Amino acid sequence: MGRGKIAIRRIDNSTSRQVTFSKRRNGLLKKARELSILCDAEVGLMVFSSTGKLYDYASTSMKSVFERYNKLKEEHHHLMNPVSEEKFWQTEAASLRQQLQYLQECHRQLMGEELTGLGIKELQNLENQLEMSLKGVRMKKGNLIHQDNVELYQKMDQIQKENAELQKKVYGSRSTGEENAASNPSFMVRNGYDLHAPIGLQLSQPQTQYSESSAKVMKLGLQLH
Repeated sequence: MGRGKIAIRRIDNSTSRQVTFSKRRNGLLKKARELSILCDAEVGLMVFSSTGKLYDYASTSMKSVFERYNKLKEEHHHLMNPVSEEKFWQTEAASLRQQLQYLQECHRQLMGEELTGLGIKELQNLENQLEMSLKGVRMKKGNLIHQDNVELYQKMDQIQKENAELQKKVYGSRSTGEENAASNPSFMVRNGYDLHAPIGLQLSQPQTQYSESSAKVMKLGLQLH
């Protein structure tokens, strides 16, 4: 009993889609390897999964395949007629649109959108990518905070040095002024008193006793009575 035809469209079930991807990816890599060996062809193959994982094969090296491809692409571009060149750029534009669509889909998934069709394994891979990105962000943030702390410490150290120099100048000039004041003699007035000496004030007591003449007058007045 032969196999039925499979519709070439996106598989909705995430488990079936992952199984199909693994089988066809392995078959494609196997065919590429056989093609390079049997036909002495230089083959380069790259496959990105829906989660962004890379699977590749190169009969020589991927760098050599790319260099050869770019060289022939430039030569072919110079030899193309206007019609062929237009078709070539249309193909390139379609390829770029497809890549852009894929990148936009990956971006939406990283933002937590359009996750309905993803399975457990795909969600786990997406979670791992987010954790790695978050780890990189935290590391970058930590480095920036450390750099800011170092710069702040250097500024504080510079301010402390400037304050120390300022205090040294202020207290140094004050000490010099005190030494000059101590070496100069005090100003004296003609009667021998020091102008800089502290002045003490004392209130005089009120007079409570009468003079002798007043006492005699009072006594005489008493006798007349």
